Amino acid sequence: MDGIVTDVAVGVKRGSDELLSGSVLNSPNSNMSSMVVTANGNDNKKFKGDDKMDGAPSRVLHIRKLPGEVTETEVIALGLPFGKVTNILMLKGKNQAFLELATEEAAITMVNYYSAVTPHLRNQPIYIQYSNHKELKTDNTLNQYEEYHRAQAVLQAVTAVQATNAPISGTTVSESAVTPAQSPVLRIIIDNMYYPVTLDVLHQIFSKFGAVLKIITFTKNNQFQALLQFGDPVNAQQAKQALDGQNIYNACCTLRIDFSKLVNLNVKYNNDKSRDYTRPDLPSGDGQPTLDPAIAAAFAKETSLLAVPGALSPLAIPNAAAAAAAAAAGRVGMPGVAAGGNTVLLVSNLNEEMVTPQSLFTLFGVYGDVQRVKILYNKKDSALIQMADGNQSQLAMSHLNGQKMYGKIIRVTLSKHHTVQLPREGLDDQGLTKDFGNSPLHRFKKPGSKNFQNIFPPSATLHLSNIPPSVAEEDLRTLFANTGGTVKAFKFFQRDHKMALLQMSTVEEAIQALIDLHNYNLGESHHLRVSFSKSTI
Repeated sequence: MDGIVTDVAVGVKRGSDELLSGSVLNSPNSNMSSMVVTANGNDNKKFKGDDKMDGAPSRVLHIRKLPGEVTETEVIALGLPFGKVTNILMLKGKNQAFLELATEEAAITMVNYYSAVTPHLRNQPIYIQYSNHKELKTDNTLNQYEEYHRAQAVLQAVTAVQATNAPISGTTVSESAVTPAQSPVLRIIIDNMYYPVTLDVLHQIFSKFGAVLKIITFTKNNQFQALLQFGDPVNAQQAKQALDGQNIYNACCTLRIDFSKLVNLNVKYNNDKSRDYTRPDLPSGDGQPTLDPAIAAAFAKETSLLAVPGALSPLAIPNAAAAAAAAAAGRVGMPGVAAGGNTVLLVSNLNEEMVTPQSLFTLFGVYGDVQRVKILYNKKDSALIQMADGNQSQLAMSHLNGQKMYGKIIRVTLSKHHTVQLPREGLDDQGLTKDFGNSPLHRFKKPGSKNFQNIFPPSATLHLSNIPPSVAEEDLRTLFANTGGTVKAFKFFQRDHKMALLQMSTVEEAIQALIDLHNYNLGESHHLRVSFSKSTI
């Protein structure tokens, strides 16, 4: 008697929809004689080895209800986020396919993920279940068929390039020989980034167009970029068409979107720089705690933290949107993500022998006007820093979390406190608390200041300004070398010798030099101004 496959998104029941012979599907339970599957997927004889209704996992998955024009690449892309795809067989006449993964574990992960998120191809829901067969075994009798040859060629192209993975910020990316328009992965560049754009903000925006599986953010050529993988290449195409050239915030943070040549992102860590929404169990890396299993399970079922409100043309998301998205992530316990609106940051893992309120004021002052700093009396490797507004605290957290200061990787998160309390009058707190509210060194006090347009991530290249005419290149090289680093390059601006670019050998050395030498008195009433540059020498 033929079994019946229930019409659920993902399940383990299966039956006579698997219309293949033992010559194609190698099952340990089958001794059926072989038969030939025709090019359009029609069978000469139904294979009854799939009548069993057991729920045993298999690395072969049966995919049904495929759209008529779907390509092999699109079907393969369904499996790539979960592991290596080792074989594929398309039954186009039946709108079905069989996908074989390298391991049973990868297949289980894929089925578990799509049990929570209905998979779509070309805006049409499809159905995935375990096959009763443990392996796809090809037979020479099929070689005459064009469909089979094309599917194998696509698979071989993917496999060939998968073998040459390239690292990006601790994350491996597998390339495939497919045309960019078919890729489910988008490459996103943010121009005019005057406000922080977090991983959660990107998820908030792009998940409107379909299930976002993975995101990697990184800085390249001193520019914030991201790789974002959809479950369906069609969703990637729709997102690109709708969002390319739009502003996330009013008049800034412009999205530049292209198709990536990559078809899969292999994310190693779930943190504020990369996330795999199909693998909430991943560690966060760099000593950060992993997600609580209960939170991870809840997070796995929620692929759209927030819907983008209203019509977005341009996006014109309010400046609090980053905070709102981060707050939503905070509710499910993602590490290193801020909640909305607060101006106070908690900085931990500081070098307590070296750090001072002044050094924190100088470094965090690159990204906002620091009002108050308090190094905690009973935990001197931690400090509270109050910024002028929530946008500035987001910006500082976005750029400084994970950077090295005095030889230690600092952690920057949002504090539960809303203000930094000054010590009671007459109480000596050993200089651990300082009020900078009236400091003349605030960079962003003047509305419309050019400083708003020159906010960049920490980099090895520093921008120097307010240099007096009497100070030569050699003077500045010596000055910066005395901070403990190596000066790799130097260049005065051609038209204005009051400004220069100076490159240290590492970002950590540049951070140290900025802390030591911003506002340094060069004589002639000139105090040196130091900031991070997006340029290289």
